[in-house]
Amino acid sequence: MSATQSAVVLLSGGLDSATVLAIAREQGFNIFAISFRYGQRHDEELIAAEALAKVADLRRHVIAELNLRIFGGSALTDEIDVPKGRDPGTSEIPVTYVPARNTIFLSHSLALAEVTGSHNIFIGVNALDYSGYPDCRPDYIYAFERMANLATKAGAEQTSPVRIQAPLITLSKAEIIMRGMELGVDFGATMSCYDPPHPGMLTHCGACDACQLRKKGFTEAGVEDPTNYVA
Repeated sequence: MSATQSAVVLLSGGLDSATVLAIAREQGFNIFAISFRYGQRHDEELIAAEALAKVADLRRHVIAELNLRIFGGSALTDEIDVPKGRDPGTSEIPVTYVPARNTIFLSHSLALAEVTGSHNIFIGVNALDYSGYPDCRPDYIYAFERMANLATKAGAEQTSPVRIQAPLITLSKAEIIMRGMELGVDFGATMSCYDPPHPGMLTHCGACDACQLRKKGFTEAGVEDPTNYVA
């Protein structure tokens, strides 16, 4: 297998990561997917990620074990209430932001890429319909890519540069949904909710930022929303 044919895909189990996985598959990459058990308060996204990985033609699916709960500081890793009914379009960075999470995730993905000879890393960050996270912005992705090419053997030897591919970064949630549907993504098998009401099930609360953005996306895309919301 040529190194240029393989890629690492960050697979959270959410709508965006499922679409990115489908895009990488469409482009013909041999895929190494990576998901994270990072001390989050629920495992529903990981359940979805494992299910998505099973039906995809992957070389390997890695679940990295971390513990960001020791730092806290986020409603996803600490005893902080998840905001409900908030306007997700505000520029304020919400308490669901996990400090340094994408930097930590991309660093682990970079290690997997080096080991597997992959020079492409796909991540489903989005700078339009998102919750104001600083590590979902284009300037952050560009900066990490520059750093990655200073920090890796292939980058230092200038043999094959690492590319951080963020194909959704300029798309609206509706556009992401339409792209995923073109590629046959089963959005009913994905989990976006920050505060799932039923452990072990793909049920969404319907009121957190992620659920509101998901609802808005399906409405604007003009397609049926397969998500099970409680509100």
